[in-house]
Amino acid sequence: MNQQTFLYQPKISDVMKNINKVMIGKEEAALLSIVALLAKGHVLLEDVPGVGKTMLVKTLAKSLDCEFKRIQFTPDLLPSDVTGVSIYNPKEMEFEFKPGPILGNVVLADEINRTSPKTQSALLEGMEETSITVDGNAVPLKDPFFVMATQNPIEYEGTYPLPEAQLDRFLLKMKMGYPTASQEMEMLSRTSGGHPINEISSVITRDELVSLQKEVEEVYVDRTVNRYIIDLVTGTRNHEGVYLGVSPRGSISLMKAAKAYAFVHDRDYVVPDDVQYLAPYVLSHRMILTSEANFEGATPESIIEELLSATSIPVKRNISE
Repeated sequence: MNQQTFLYQPKISDVMKNINKVMIGKEEAALLSIVALLAKGHVLLEDVPGVGKTMLVKTLAKSLDCEFKRIQFTPDLLPSDVTGVSIYNPKEMEFEFKPGPILGNVVLADEINRTSPKTQSALLEGMEETSITVDGNAVPLKDPFFVMATQNPIEYEGTYPLPEAQLDRFLLKMKMGYPTASQEMEMLSRTSGGHPINEISSVITRDELVSLQKEVEEVYVDRTVNRYIIDLVTGTRNHEGVYLGVSPRGSISLMKAAKAYAFVHDRDYVVPDDVQYLAPYVLSHRMILTSEANFEGATPESIIEELLSATSIPVKRNISE
């Protein structure tokens, strides 16, 4: 679906302006990242190297005055390299906890599928529980906490693909794609004398971001819109080309994302268009297709588009409900 032009919520508009100064032609990816952040979710970004994944996260973190951490996942990475480790201090005669990179506000998990499942689970635990376990003790993560994980869709040799149960932890899955020739020309021009990321400053404090996240929770969702979400999700479970449909967590995720999307566009209520736009990004990675559907060239995205066309859109709420 094509992104339309809307009025952004004032604070979000400032963040988008910052990102547009650094990134060219990536407004949709920036918008979806902000939606996930405000919904207290996380993003899986699947794309080839060099298209600006890291720069997008860095720009977002700098715009939000948040602590940015990057984890470069490799096959030999240990869980303690992610969470941190307790080290004995002989002077104090006690163990001291040295926090790992997961103890940041905005965390880039680069090439998450290149490390072992044991190390992946250290990150995924934090994403789900907002805390990590170190030496048997629960360590709370910082607030806000946002993870953008990347994986390369081309090279699978020596990788550990995330199972469906772990993919379900991500609110959104998206791609960035290559820029057009004119966009790439503009990119060369902007970076010829220095990188534009050095010229931007934070426009939202951490406390303001936490307040925005709380405001998102108050966005109104009518019962008819919730029914629309359920009808779409139920459709994935009953579709002949789907082996495993979307779980109830997917329904909740789509509702939360729609609330954040409405808030970003300066509305305090969700409309069906919000659900339609977000459905491919929220639901596609939560489905497993049958071998027959894969053989026929179907994709999760194409099935979701089919369901969006077949599912009746709520127009007016029935007062008797």
